[in-house]
Amino acid sequence: MTTMKRPEDAPGAFQAAWNAHDMVALGELFEDDATFVNRFGHYVKGVDEIVALHTPIHQTIYSDSTLDNELIDVAHLADGAVVIHFWSRLAAGAAHPAGPHNVDTLILAVLTRQSDRWRIRALENVTLTNPRTGEPILRG
Repeated sequence: MTTMKRPEDAPGAFQAAWNAHDMVALGELFEDDATFVNRFGHYVKGVDEIVALHTPIHQTIYSDSTLDNELIDVAHLADGAVVIHFWSRLAAGAAHPAGPHNVDTLILAVLTRQSDRWRIRALENVTLTNPRTGEPILRG
């Protein structure tokens, strides 16, 4: 498990849990009643639902996927509360029905400090798309 000692640790911690396909570790990054919106607009609330959303896809279509995350910014809201943004590139592998391909998303997360660690309170993931065609695009 990766403990987030600073808000800046969130992209790396999320990436490490995803790349290990360790849904217990992923769940530990979130507050018990956190919310999560995936890149398709599916909203869930609570760690159990967040883990339940990710477990089947990590056993099937994303079983050989990896993430590469890059912090964009951290905005401090109040003592012990921040909003972060980070880029995330999903590299889907041969297990995905569409075959190997990349998807870029922008993640916004609200984190709160609890004792000596930070946890995710809310996270939303948005796929980068061409606004004229709706086709996914890669940044850069």
